[in-house]
Amino acid sequence: MTHLLVAWSKITHMPTRPAAVTVRYWAAARAAAGRDSDDVEPGTLAQVLGEVRARHAGDERFARVLGVCSVLIGDRPVGARDHDAVRVSPGDVVELLPPFAGGS
Repeated sequence: MTHLLVAWSKITHMPTRPAAVTVRYWAAARAAAGRDSDDVEPGTLAQVLGEVRARHAGDERFARVLGVCSVLIGDRPVGARDHDAVRVSPGDVVELLPPFAGGS
């Protein structure tokens, strides 16, 4: 019984890392990134997108696509708001949606 209590004590006192922000890529953004998503540290939207750009530095295609993407945090469009003023919290999902073509 003593060993169980010691083990439980160690588990419950482990340091925790702040939850990441998931940046999810759609359509052409996914193709340019070469993956579905990236996990980055929370902060302002400008910081989150800056980290994404740094991870794909030198990839002109990715930079071009990112420049035309609509940005949502969860299901809320960011629109024209200043990215330095938009907070992205731990656990949030940032959706990067390039323009879609379609129709009938």
